[in-house]
Amino acid sequence: MTSHPRQSRRNGVVLPIRSVIRRTLRGVQAQGKDRANPVLNILRLIIAGAAAGVLTAAVALPAVGGAGISTKTAVEGLNLKPEELEEPPLSEVTRLYDANDDQIGQFYFENRQSVTLDKVAPIMRTALIAIEDYRFYQHGPIDVEGTARALVKNLTSGGVTQGGSSITQQYVKQVLLNKAETPEEQAAAIAPTVSRKLSELRHAMAIEKKYTKDQILEKYLNIAYFGAGAHGIQAAAKRFFDKPASELNLVEAATLAGAVQNPARTDPNVGPESRERLLERRNVVLDRMAELKKITPQQAAEAKAKKLGFKDIEAPGGCEESEYPYFCLYVQYEILNNEDFGKNQDERRELLERGGLRIKTTIDPKMQAAAERAIRKYVSAKDKPVASQAMVVPGTGEIKAMAASRKYGRSKSKNEMSYNIVADAAHGGGRGFQQGSTAKVYTLAAALEEGMKYGDGFPSPAGYQAGGYSAFKNCKGQNVGDPSHTVRNSSEGGGGFKTLETGTWGSVNTFFVKLQEEVGLCDVVKMAKKLGVKRADGQKLSEVETFTLGVNEVDPVTIASSYAVFGARGEYCKPLAITEITDRYGKTKQYKPKCSQVLDEKVADAVNGILSGVFTKGTMTEVGGIGRDAAGKTGTTDNYMSAWFAGYTPNLASAVSLGDPRGTSAHKLIGVTIGGRYYSYVYGASISGRIWKDSMLDALKGVEATDFTPVDRSRFGGCTDNCAPKPPKEKRDDGPRDPFDWFDRDDDGGGDGGDRGNWGDWGNGRGDDGPGNGRGNGRGAGNAGPAGNDD
Repeated sequence: MTSHPRQSRRNGVVLPIRSVIRRTLRGVQAQGKDRANPVLNILRLIIAGAAAGVLTAAVALPAVGGAGISTKTAVEGLNLKPEELEEPPLSEVTRLYDANDDQIGQFYFENRQSVTLDKVAPIMRTALIAIEDYRFYQHGPIDVEGTARALVKNLTSGGVTQGGSSITQQYVKQVLLNKAETPEEQAAAIAPTVSRKLSELRHAMAIEKKYTKDQILEKYLNIAYFGAGAHGIQAAAKRFFDKPASELNLVEAATLAGAVQNPARTDPNVGPESRERLLERRNVVLDRMAELKKITPQQAAEAKAKKLGFKDIEAPGGCEESEYPYFCLYVQYEILNNEDFGKNQDERRELLERGGLRIKTTIDPKMQAAAERAIRKYVSAKDKPVASQAMVVPGTGEIKAMAASRKYGRSKSKNEMSYNIVADAAHGGGRGFQQGSTAKVYTLAAALEEGMKYGDGFPSPAGYQAGGYSAFKNCKGQNVGDPSHTVRNSSEGGGGFKTLETGTWGSVNTFFVKLQEEVGLCDVVKMAKKLGVKRADGQKLSEVETFTLGVNEVDPVTIASSYAVFGARGEYCKPLAITEITDRYGKTKQYKPKCSQVLDEKVADAVNGILSGVFTKGTMTEVGGIGRDAAGKTGTTDNYMSAWFAGYTPNLASAVSLGDPRGTSAHKLIGVTIGGRYYSYVYGASISGRIWKDSMLDALKGVEATDFTPVDRSRFGGCTDNCAPKPPKEKRDDGPRDPFDWFDRDDDGGGDGGDRGNWGDWGNGRGDDGPGNGRGNGRGAGNAGPAGNDD
């Protein structure tokens, strides 16, 4: 086939170059423009180039404002050759999914979800091409006819009033704009200069060689901004009309096609005036479609009679909008702080907000709901003290729930939390709360690991003072004992002789400080660290005499994970929130549990055997267990600054904290109303223990119960060198016996007192030779109970 003598064929497209430009030139000259005008000189050069049959002849320059351009500059600039365009991946929405594959949140820098062209309604494609570049499928990199027409309009108006860019050129400009990182780079990407336009044309030539027309249109539809925060046709369809791009009708398609020209002016989310401008623009598109016979005049008229129909469907982004905000924050910071996802935090944030990731997580909606219901039952969202809870699976570390009594947000008037109170600072949290007596289990585990048995113990008086500064040494070998400080129990009465069992069940402070002295402070600290314990604020653990009493501030995720070690028979698993990530290209990476055996299985079994008794013989007796093998420990800090309960089954571990984030020293849990109930003093069992019980009962419904492994009594039964002293044999007396003389006896210390009631229950401990005779040393949690420093 032979080309027409007045046409030039390049890139497989026939362009009526010279005739169009000549008409343009005559039109400009007819209006009295100076023949020395540099733009006219450029047009003449184009005609000359067209005569020589070079691709340069296809170029029609944009409007040039008041600034002139020399012929030499023009000639140099018109030496056009295709120039490759770097096309970085578009910013895509990252989505979070729960363990059931339901979406629970999303992150984005730009609200965009790219789709293939076959997922865009044909009427949408037609509308866009009609208004933006109706000869898109007929011309090459540029539309000479359209650009020349725009040039004449701009020259005669004295300014820039009309553009002539093809869809390919517009795509190039959007790519350059998206690549720009600074305001200066962004301004340069859209500057109305000849040099910028020539560069754009060179890139357009390369794009037309690289892709088909359909591919270019698809790319443009996905990169274009439509207003209202919607980038790309899919996000725009959902934002404007609450439907996917594949379901757009004529009215909706014309609206979105009209929005791309100047989305800032027609953004329907701005106000009534912008919506009116968008409506006018929509009608222009409909008229143009009718003019091009893409629709009938009647269809255009009917469509123009319709209302705008903007539905204003917001696209929630960030954790504040997530159904599970505290867990969402945990996942967000897990990625931001993990070098697996980028060299630095900026790179990792860009991946999270722009990478289009699909992140599958561990959270279980059923268990999450159980935690939330239990917390709401006992603590109000309006209360200043906050209850928070984490649930973790022993043997995998999977986080199944993260809940708190107060909502996440930044509104002080709504009593919202602005940080992740369930987790540590590394995961968006704060300082945490002092652990209290839930820390005693680390001393217990260390004692059992070092060979002590259930019956081993010590006399546990009302007060304990270190024999000297060297009584306790930290892991650097430094003396940290404090002979001037007296550690007291929760009541000032004598404690009597306590064993590993009775001392744990009664949570006796003086017993555990003495036990820590016997085992060695450093060994206890090492045990805690093996179980994953660390301070919530990221600082080093405070290795002091009262370490075993829980002076370090911690968070529920950390404590639940440490207790899960016992449920997993000595296996520690790092908390796990992400199980799978699929990138924008469909490549999937699995994230497996990171676990290691840190404790002898039989030692863990022995810990389970003692902590199981907390529900039947200890500080949780009044609350009770959950109808299956379970173990745990209450935790009430010195002066009632915070209250905890941590416990577990072989299937699930959980920790519940309660404290006032305004400052626990100034806002103690004394004389407070929480959840509509008044408490003189809040103990570990008062609220936290009840939340734990209710949530675990609910979360484990339908989960087959697993029993603890029986304790190796041959190894841990009886006692070694620290056995309880045998009571002296009583002399027979045939005379009348005083029925109250047992008040003066303290053979075995009796029980530890009840958790509730004004004065505590009578002790019912049993010694080697019969009932213990001492009165319980712990006063209850009733209204008249005095202040103490533990459960």
